Amino acid sequence: MAQAQTVDVSRIIDERGVTWFNIRLVIFGFFIVLVDGYDITAMGFAAPSLIRVWGITDQSTLGPVLGASLIGMLFGAPILGMVGDRFGRKKAIVSSCLIFGVFTWLAVLANSLPQLFVLRLIAGIGIGGLMPNIIALTAEFAPRRYRATMVIVMFTGVSFGGAIPGVVSALLVPNYGWPILFTIGGIIPVVTAFACVIGLPESIKYLVVRKEQRRVARLMIALEPTRAFPPNSEFIIRDEKQHPGISPKYLFRDGLGLITPLLWVLFVLNLMGYFFLVSWTPVLLSSANIPLGKAALAQSLFQFGGAIGGWILCRPMDTKGLTPIAILFVIAIPAVALIGYLGTISEPLLMIAEFFAGFCVLGGQFGLNAVSALIYPTSFRSKGAGWALGIGRIGSIVGPILGGVLIATHLPVQLLYVLAAIPFAIGAVACFVLARLYFRRFAGAGMGQRETFERG
Repeated sequence: MAQAQTVDVSRIIDERGVTWFNIRLVIFGFFIVLVDGYDITAMGFAAPSLIRVWGITDQSTLGPVLGASLIGMLFGAPILGMVGDRFGRKKAIVSSCLIFGVFTWLAVLANSLPQLFVLRLIAGIGIGGLMPNIIALTAEFAPRRYRATMVIVMFTGVSFGGAIPGVVSALLVPNYGWPILFTIGGIIPVVTAFACVIGLPESIKYLVVRKEQRRVARLMIALEPTRAFPPNSEFIIRDEKQHPGISPKYLFRDGLGLITPLLWVLFVLNLMGYFFLVSWTPVLLSSANIPLGKAALAQSLFQFGGAIGGWILCRPMDTKGLTPIAILFVIAIPAVALIGYLGTISEPLLMIAEFFAGFCVLGGQFGLNAVSALIYPTSFRSKGAGWALGIGRIGSIVGPILGGVLIATHLPVQLLYVLAAIPFAIGAVACFVLARLYFRRFAGAGMGQRETFERG
């Protein structure tokens, strides 16, 4: 009987160039998170219409509703991240799409703020659960030289999705009312879930860890159609320690004791600022006598700037690690602080400020999303990303709610945006510290090189 041939899956993936398989997966993931991005920002664009149609006199009462999906994401990210590690990335992604699609669709039937709060809360569980699993899936098929690049390019779909409600708000809401935002945001994720069942592959590294050799063999043939694998091949991953169970204690071992909590702090700070801007900017700019269409355009430019920021961040992160993100935190401080002032003196300057704020804030978040997966091994990659995204939702919840509290004090719009820049100032310090710790732990390796460093 012939001896089994050992095949190191991770080495083959790392040493390959980018193929059509990778490009197709990134495109697929891009459109999946595009739908996710749409649902994240839809509530913010529905808010001005809700205020008018429901006769809401106290804008601060919208704070809990704006934060409801974020509360759901707080639980959905770690829970469905663990589901992805245990039962497969693909199953978790399909489940997430169905959850947030159905409950976003049901929001059309809401006729009170409490009802809308509950529906957005449940939808948020699905929105949160999608992110860590699609990040992990993309990372585990990517060659090491382009790992951060492929994760970030895929995830910039969030910014394009986040911009679409602005277009819908400007073109369709005047004729069809706020429910059209949730009708579109509900139907498309359900369709996406069925598309994932048909066309989305399971993570090959996950299948190796779970000892599903036949499924691994089929995927390896799809990845390497010109290479023959003997029927008795044994597929392994040499460069990663395996960690059984679902305990989060592994997130703090092997040099990660300070890296993990600092990463969580950065998620909290950046998402606090980001969701304040996403949730309240349409309302704040409208209250500053800027037409709703112009306010929607400004938010769309914020999202577009985030996509550009993420694309520019890709290659520097692959080679320089976290330092490029720290630089974006620094630039975000004046970019955000000036939005309120520029919005009162010049619409063109407001658009420029929104673009650069998105470039730094959302572009930096794409980088953090990549970091949350790439510093952890396959056996708890979705879990690591899920915990970072889940803990980060504390900031995303606090941002809109704190914004409502500050707005209730009737502070000037200019001062509100100066206060919104404070999390980025703190984040800049924390990110430089984290960059230094990562440099010391992985000998200066870029984000795409961590596994190579451990293997060497």
